[in-house]
Amino acid sequence: MANAFHASIEGAQHGAKSLAQFLNYAKASGAAGAQPSSYMLGNGKGGFKSIKEIRETFDSRGLRLDGVSSHCPFWVHTSIWTGTKSGNPFISPDVLKLSPEKIEKWHEDYLLKLMDLIAELGLKVVPMFWGVAFGWEVASGYPWGFWSGAGFDLIKEGQERFVKKTAKLRNHARKLGLYLCHEIHPGTGAMCGDDFNMLVSICDGDKCLGVNADPSHCWEGEPWETRFEKVGSRIYAAHVKNFVIRKGFPLRAMEPNWTKRGMQFTDLPSGDLNMQRYGELLLNSGYAQRYCKLHNCPSAPLVVEAESAHKDLEWTSANGVRYVRDHMCWPAAAGSFEDGMGA
Repeated sequence: MANAFHASIEGAQHGAKSLAQFLNYAKASGAAGAQPSSYMLGNGKGGFKSIKEIRETFDSRGLRLDGVSSHCPFWVHTSIWTGTKSGNPFISPDVLKLSPEKIEKWHEDYLLKLMDLIAELGLKVVPMFWGVAFGWEVASGYPWGFWSGAGFDLIKEGQERFVKKTAKLRNHARKLGLYLCHEIHPGTGAMCGDDFNMLVSICDGDKCLGVNADPSHCWEGEPWETRFEKVGSRIYAAHVKNFVIRKGFPLRAMEPNWTKRGMQFTDLPSGDLNMQRYGELLLNSGYAQRYCKLHNCPSAPLVVEAESAHKDLEWTSANGVRYVRDHMCWPAAAGSFEDGMGA
């Protein structure tokens, strides 16, 4: 019986590598597929590599193309209006000189072209996350008493801003049959299951709004099972990542050193989450069936994004790929284990 999933790997953390180098690493790690970052598909001249070159680079290594990680440009597009500098590492120096309005427009144009490329490659899902369309006060998640007052309502303003800023991107995605899969994440356009469902509601149920499931961002009160049950029917992509909560340490603090933070990402086997149970939830949510139907393929990717505050990134990622391959890629049950009793 065929396995429901196959092991894959995310490319954004390995951005120093070229596409070829990243795929060599993925193959050596034991992955069956890979999800390069959008930047790995650049041709160095302001455009993208050809469809032929991208396909040949994957085919020559016997790897599946499991999506294109587009988190950074989407996040900049919906966040730069705030004047934030936190997206600067993802913006080229010539673009960074522009006004926030022009930087936003540049990224909108880039994303429209990127979606054309993704569709031409035969993909239907775009792993990404929306930026802070509601502003930093709301994105903090802190229960301020002054999100609204005389003459202002930050939630309502954010809703109107999100609908307007994302309209062109959503329309293009629908035209191409793509699903924009938001990674529900602190400090983004939707930080919990209810936030995401709110985005769907204000966009009149837009079918292109999907979810990129990632349990490692469920560390502030909403467990991963609760979150992904709420949005299960819209999961079209999935990352695999683990974390640990250090008791007695603040989860929110101005501490940039990951080794001192209260929540730390870990290698897959040593974190707090039961990764196999996460895989079972993905199966039960219909993720594998949806992905395979969209792409006419036999298995859906579990995309490893393992990071660690203490262990080398390449070791951690390769270890994660092997963990997924050996422990999470099993054949799905065809029925109840009780079916054969008394036969």
